[in-house]
Amino acid sequence: MFSWFPKDENFFALFHKQAAVVRQGCDQLHEMVEKFDDLETRATALKKVEHEGDLITHEIIERLNRTFITPLEREDIHGLASGLDDVLDSAEAIGSRLVLFHIKHITPEARQLTDILRQCGVQLEQAVEHLKDFKNLMAFTIELNRLENEADDISREAVADLFSGRHETLDVLRWKEIYGRLEAASDQCEDVANTIEAIVLKSR
Repeated sequence: MFSWFPKDENFFALFHKQAAVVRQGCDQLHEMVEKFDDLETRATALKKVEHEGDLITHEIIERLNRTFITPLEREDIHGLASGLDDVLDSAEAIGSRLVLFHIKHITPEARQLTDILRQCGVQLEQAVEHLKDFKNLMAFTIELNRLENEADDISREAVADLFSGRHETLDVLRWKEIYGRLEAASDQCEDVANTIEAIVLKSR
């Protein structure tokens, strides 16, 4: 069976490419928030990275559909590819809304949350790099869970502040959605961590 239908190991190379693009997108979003200049150009650049990630995701799914024996379970390959794609989609959506919502001033909480997302991108890339040899994978998933909890705390406090009565109604609406999307992005990173954790547990 293995001589006639060898495992397609190129999935690991594709995941490595995909995770690198996800990390790049998270980096670009954080840089966009930190520097907060030339937002339209930065959002366009982030959109290009997101499109590159889409192409890699489609390649993984197409390869999955035509491969008989895979190095990981099919559902895990699909879940990991989809999860990483979701993170990058969220980063791009946040960047685009900073432009669409005509955000004039960035908040400290937005900087904190995009920095957490940037850290998540680094952890995801490193975890995927070790997906083939399973080296220290659980350490990465634990850190991703910790970062997600930190993002939850910051987001909860930021949203509570929005309804303190100190902000204009339009600002409340704008930032409530942006904070919600930032929190959702960190949740998606945790979802990827859970997929990786499931892969590790199945290998034991």
